Order: sequence, then C-alpha cells, then structure tokens
Amino acid sequence: MSDDKFIPYGRQSIDQSDIQAVIEVLESDYLTQGPTVGRFEAALAERLEVREVVACANGTAALHLVALGLGLGPGDAWITSPLTFVATANAARYVGASPVFADVDSTGCLDPAEVGRAFVKAQAQGLRPRVLAGVDLAGQPADWAGLEEAAQELGLILVDDACHGLGARWRGADGRWRNLAGTGPARAAVLSFHPVKHLATGEGGVVTTDDPELARKLRILRTHGITKEAPLQPELALDRSGEANPWYYEQQMLGFNYRMTDIQAALGLSQLKRLDQFLARRRALASRYDRLLAELRFIRPLERRPGTEHAFHLYPVRIDFQALGRSRAEVMKELARAGIGTQVHYIPVHLQPDFRAALGTGPGDCPKAEALYQELLSLPLFPALAEADQDRAVEVLARILGRRG
Repeated sequence: MSDDKFIPYGRQSIDQSDIQAVIEVLESDYLTQGPTVGRFEAALAERLEVREVVACANGTAALHLVALGLGLGPGDAWITSPLTFVATANAARYVGASPVFADVDSTGCLDPAEVGRAFVKAQAQGLRPRVLAGVDLAGQPADWAGLEEAAQELGLILVDDACHGLGARWRGADGRWRNLAGTGPARAAVLSFHPVKHLATGEGGVVTTDDPELARKLRILRTHGITKEAPLQPELALDRSGEANPWYYEQQMLGFNYRMTDIQAALGLSQLKRLDQFLARRRALASRYDRLLAELRFIRPLERRPGTEHAFHLYPVRIDFQALGRSRAEVMKELARAGIGTQVHYIPVHLQPDFRAALGTGPGDCPKAEALYQELLSLPLFPALAEADQDRAVEVLARILGRRG
C-alpha cells in the first residue's frame, strides 16, 4: 500500500458544532423521546417544502414504515428498481408483499417505459400491483415526470426512495423546481442519514409526505403502535369527567420500536445547517472529476438526466473492463494498494441468492441493469475530500487505464 493516507469512497464530515450539539443533548434531561426530534422534523420539513416529516431509526425502517402505512400485504406487488440497496425491495417483503423489478435507463434509475412490463409481470404472477417505488441512484433524480405518468395510468401509488438524494431537485413540466422528498409527486418519500450520506446522524432516516393522516399513522407505527390520542377504549382511557387518565396508553396496531433518538436528531439539526455547503462541495468535486477523467480511455461518468440538480451522494463511473482487458476486482485491488477506496453500487437485487430462492428472480430479468452493473465503480466523493487526494485517485486510475487515448 502507498505511504499516503487511505482515501475511502465516502465518509461523514463532523465538526465542533456537531459535537457541541450532541453534548448539549447529553447534558439535557432527554436522550430520547424529547423535543429535539420534533425540532429536526420541523427544520427538515421547512427545507424540503413538505408538510410532514416523520423521523425514525434508519432509512430501512422508514421504507418499512411506508409499506406498513400504505397497507401493503400478501398478494400486493411493489414495483421497483433492481439497481438499489436491498432495503428498497425488502420493505415490501417485510409486510408480506412481493417486489417486482422493472429495468433501468442509462442513468441507472427506474425506466418509466419498463413499468408497464413489470405491471403485466406482476399480474401474471397473480399479484395486485399497488406501489411504484422509484430510486434516485447516486443522488440523480429519477424521471419523476415519467414515473408519475406511469403511476397514474396504471393506478399505482408513487413512492420515492430518495436515500441518496437529499438536496437534489428536478424541473417539472411547469418549469418549477421540485425538491426530492419534498415537492414531488410521490405519496411518501424516504431519506437516510447513514454516515456516508449528505447528513450524518450515525443511523437515522425520515419519511416525508403531504398526507397528514399517513404521517399520523407512521408516528404510531414507529412507537410500537402505541398512542395516547383518540382512544379506542374511552371507558378505560377517560375518568368520570371525561379527562384522559394520566397513565393510559393504547396499542392500536402492531408497530415497532423505530424511534430516532434526540442525540441523533441534534446531530442532524447541526448538520442541516451545513447542507448547502456539503452539496456545493460535492458538486464541485464531481465537476472536477468530469474534467480530470475526460481524456482517459475506457471510462466515463454515469449518464445524468437534463433538467435536474444532482446531489452527488456518489460519483459512479462506467469502465469498459472487457476492452481494458482487466477485471473490476483487479482494478479495485490495485486502487486499494495505492490507498484509494472504491465501491460498487449495486449488485442488482434480483441476482441476490435470497431473492432468487424466494421470488424466482435471476439473470436476464433486467438486462439493462445487469449490463450497467458490469461496468460500475464508485470513486471517492465526500465533502472533506482534498483536491490533492482526488488528483491522486485519478493519477492511479490513469496508470491502470493506460492514460489518454
């Protein structure tokens, strides 16, 4: 390995203000179920221009809550992309529903033209297609205008897995910019605050929605299905005067312990103040990669959609490993020996052994996603990445790829 420091593909950016925010909560009366979570939800709702934000333990929990809140169950189909983390599809399986995969376009996001084919496939399997869950891969907004049209035509509920997309925007047909997980057409959207994401809360996630009844249900579901409001058993809940008994609570549905802590929310609030700074740095580094890689052989950035503002959670490139005459594993190992961390986002979900065994998926189901996967590699990208480190990563890549061609 090189004497230089190791450069990971992604990492959190924590400063003293973040540390101080967490210390203040640690010194307060509430480490969890306190006021900081509500403040974080309100600040994020204002930023995204959305009515409701429901914070929870992580992005996977948020996806599960959406599937629960929409009432999915056995026999229902959740149409989604194969080029995503497994949690997007697992959310359907957690509630007994079935994920059905539609293929992707050249950006790696769900192709609206493939949704109808997946709809027919689901029906042929005896399923009721109910949800269309788009994914904003790497921070690139999916074709939400096209997905909205497909959802309306087929009577599907639109969900946005925006776990990569905080800060991204897309321009609607009316010319107005819309925030991912905010002013888009989805009934519900999901964000993640894993350390490599735009905001880090350790673990953490949210569901965003303009549907107050859905938000009310999700808040109950994230807390064991328990509430003190609107009791279903007033004879037990209320005293003789009609006032609520101070000890009383009800489990009104089967829920989960999916709460976010005040410690996490404090870190998220602090990080949210620097979101614009984080986004600007990610975009500047991505633009710089574009210039540095432009003359190298066998490599090009993953295609981007016009009329969008990319959030650049990741910087994925396509490398023609076959033309290069070297395998991806060989290239990744050589980069690692030089202190450069890379990753692949993602192995198509339908190729995972558990999905193949449970759902009968396999090679050939989504040929465009499978072909794209063969070429993908994510290069280091995070706000604290120094330009000198970026130069080093590109120099090693240039050596591997045979420099310019």
